[in-house]
Amino acid sequence: METLSSTEPHYIRCVKPNNVLKPAIFENVNIMQQLRCGGVLEAIRISCAGYPTRRTFDEFLLRFGVLAPEVLGGNSEEKVACQMILDKMGLKGYQLGKTKVFLRAGQMAELDARRAEVLGNAARTIQRQIHTHIARKEFISLRRAAIQLQSCWRAIAACRLYEQLRREAAALYIQKTFRCYIAWKSYLTLLDSAIILQMGMRAMSARNEFRFKKQTKAAIRIQAHVRLHRDYSYYRSLQKAAIVTQCGWRQRVAKKELRKLKMAARETGALKEAKDKLEKKVEELTWRLQFEKRLRSELEETKAQEIAKLQEALHSMQIQVEEANARVIKEQEAARKAIEEVPPVVKETPVMVQDTAKIDALTAEVESLKALLLPEKQAAGEARKACADAEARNMDLTQKLEEAEGKVHQLQESVQRFVSINWKLEFNENYFSYPLYRREPTTHLVCVPEASFL
Repeated sequence: METLSSTEPHYIRCVKPNNVLKPAIFENVNIMQQLRCGGVLEAIRISCAGYPTRRTFDEFLLRFGVLAPEVLGGNSEEKVACQMILDKMGLKGYQLGKTKVFLRAGQMAELDARRAEVLGNAARTIQRQIHTHIARKEFISLRRAAIQLQSCWRAIAACRLYEQLRREAAALYIQKTFRCYIAWKSYLTLLDSAIILQMGMRAMSARNEFRFKKQTKAAIRIQAHVRLHRDYSYYRSLQKAAIVTQCGWRQRVAKKELRKLKMAARETGALKEAKDKLEKKVEELTWRLQFEKRLRSELEETKAQEIAKLQEALHSMQIQVEEANARVIKEQEAARKAIEEVPPVVKETPVMVQDTAKIDALTAEVESLKALLLPEKQAAGEARKACADAEARNMDLTQKLEEAEGKVHQLQESVQRFVSINWKLEFNENYFSYPLYRREPTTHLVCVPEASFL
């Protein structure tokens, strides 16, 4: 048992094909009895009832991967890939173990049939492509040969056609030249005869036309004198009648205009009062404008003077500070020199005390100058603020000046309109001093002032 368990035994069942023990003789009944007695049929029945076909995942994918190439293209596991292939083929009742695929009886044959079909289709596709390639090569070679033959034959036909066309063109040129010569000769004969006929006909028509124009001119002169006398007499009668009617109509229109002018003259008093008020406003605005300009110039002068004074004060204070610093530096140098000249034994001398006193005095003077400089700086800051305020006031004044100038301009325009209205009224009053029989236009405009001018 240990030997059997350590090895892989394979049992071979021997079947006698015939009892005579000769080749090429196969006894079916005897063989069936041997298989039934040996338990082979029972083993086959049991194996068919279970899972007789068993393949590992690698073997299954290697053999049946062609049935689903998209599964092999994806990065899926072997077990999942096997299950996807079986599901795609529509098989049922199979089982997947840890390392193998268990198939029912007949399922392997069905998969082999599907595989053979896929491989057969692929082989037919390859054969079809190869046959197509071979046929295409033969067709291209035949087409090239046919094209060469056609090109040669067409070249020969073109040469023959060109020779024929050249001969036809030469014949046409000869015919054209001959016909042109014949037509030109006939045309010259016709031209000479036509010119002679036209010359005679034109001379006759010119004589008739001259005779007709002479008669027509005489008739026109007679008609013109008659019509001139008739129209002049009619014009004189119309002129007399028109003068009479114009005199009457102008008298009527002049009376209406005189009434209107009398009414307008009553309104001129109010217009003159408005004119006086506008002139007073213009004078007041011009006076205010001049006053504000003078104030602005005075402010600019005072600002410039204050800035100049502040700059001079700052310059003088800077000069004093520089002088004090120079004196301090000189005193320090003198003290240093005195210390160097004194013997090393004597450390404190009255000279040092005097120098330190001078230094203290100078520092005190510098401090006092700085204290004096502070109010000057404050005054300069206040002056700058005053300058800023003055500039702001100046901007306000300039805005007011611009507004005043706009008002003055408006008032001037209104005065000009008022003057133009008065001039038109005076012109209408003077117009009726002319005599009525003068031929001048009878329509005149009377301008009424706007409501804003009243």
